[in-house]
Amino acid sequence: MADSCRDRGLTNRRRWVAGIVFGAILLSGVGTAAAQLVKSPAQAAADSAAPPPSLLTAPVERRVLKDSVTLRGTVTAEQSVDVKASGKGASAGVSVVTRTPLAAGDAVKHGAVLLEVSGRPVFALKGALPAYRDIKPGMNGQDVAQLQSALSELGHATGGDRSGSFGAGTKAALSAYYESIGYEPTEAQQDAASAVRDATKAVTEAERRLQDVRDGGQARPAPGGAQPSGAPGTDAKDLGKDLGKDLGKDLGKEIKRAQTDLDDARKALTDLQAVAGPMVPVSEVVFLGGFPARVDALLARVGAEPSGKAMTVSAGALVVNGYLQPHQKGLVRKGQPVQILSESSGVKGQAQVASVADAIARPAAAGEGTTADRGPAEGQGQAQGYLMVVKPEAGLDPSLAGQSVRLTVEAGSTGGPVLVVPVSAVSAGTDGGTYVQVLGKDGARRRAEVTTGVTGDGYVEVRPLDGASLAEGDKVVTGLSSARRPGASR
Repeated sequence: MADSCRDRGLTNRRRWVAGIVFGAILLSGVGTAAAQLVKSPAQAAADSAAPPPSLLTAPVERRVLKDSVTLRGTVTAEQSVDVKASGKGASAGVSVVTRTPLAAGDAVKHGAVLLEVSGRPVFALKGALPAYRDIKPGMNGQDVAQLQSALSELGHATGGDRSGSFGAGTKAALSAYYESIGYEPTEAQQDAASAVRDATKAVTEAERRLQDVRDGGQARPAPGGAQPSGAPGTDAKDLGKDLGKDLGKDLGKEIKRAQTDLDDARKALTDLQAVAGPMVPVSEVVFLGGFPARVDALLARVGAEPSGKAMTVSAGALVVNGYLQPHQKGLVRKGQPVQILSESSGVKGQAQVASVADAIARPAAAGEGTTADRGPAEGQGQAQGYLMVVKPEAGLDPSLAGQSVRLTVEAGSTGGPVLVVPVSAVSAGTDGGTYVQVLGKDGARRRAEVTTGVTGDGYVEVRPLDGASLAEGDKVVTGLSSARRPGASR
């Protein structure tokens, strides 16, 4: 029993000692935590202060530097024409669309019929000059020469007609073309056939009248008749001479008048024949710069009255139209290389700047024009700028027509490897010079005076002036870093 009592006492003492140790440890931890939380104002300010700033540097590099301008563009054709259907049939009082042989997206061949209005064709011919008048026989001009060239290219020679003069050869060629597309040409003069017949009849009558006058003069007896035997010869001869003179004068006048009438009749017939024959109404022809062309949009419907634009046709090689903002215009010039990228298809292409407008384009009104007529800014609620036309070096895929693409214009290039530094490394001195700060291996900084050249992608070309030392691999100061200490209060 005594042993049992001793064991219980030993156990209690051990528990008491363990409690004291645990309490000491606990109080030590609490004290340490308190010491961490409770700081003097000076210590707190020191801990929250920013560390001394450190230098940010970048290496001097040697490479080709290019300055680029990036913008959006729309692929379109060099020429886009809105076709208006306004023709009328021979007896129809109102225009109506009677046939639409082509659909949107179809290719258009030279000489093809685009649509039919009131039984009359609207066709496409090659030419840079837009149709502005009816082209009729007897006319002269550049539009006549353009028509002759188009007909000849289609295999309908204009014979001996002089270029730009609508004569008999052009009439024959035009009639042959209309026959090839399945239509009768429109006559330039109403009732021309009847007028030509009447003029031909008048010529025939004038020819007969002249012949009759001539025949009548040959049938007349000799002046004075036969002289009687024994009659005074001298008086009879004198009388015959006088009569012959009078009769000769009258006959000459009749022949001259008949000849004049014949000349007038022949001229009237020639004039009628010159202006009679087939014509090209301005409502039936669309001149396009190149083929094959494309139907961009078809608005006309068979059976409906055409109102304004019936279809839009584009022609020529595909180009890209983009709009430069004022701060970009000064960087872009004709002839600079351009990279075209279609993000949707991944198609790339090389091109050149073909032209840059001198004036800001007028924003189109709502609903005005077509996709091919407008630049990428329109329809997207963005402001327009200076129109830039980009011409690809190789033909673009026709499927890109109407798509928005990314244009990267190489506005400048060093032409070869040069020393470049980040733009932020260059600063201007109070003396007007341009400097970079070079950080030595010992941490010391020195100024190197430079001149700058091409900029691009955040870098600038630098050339050290006489006496300045700058080489590839040198470290230049670009700024200061003031990162906070870990755990510092904000």
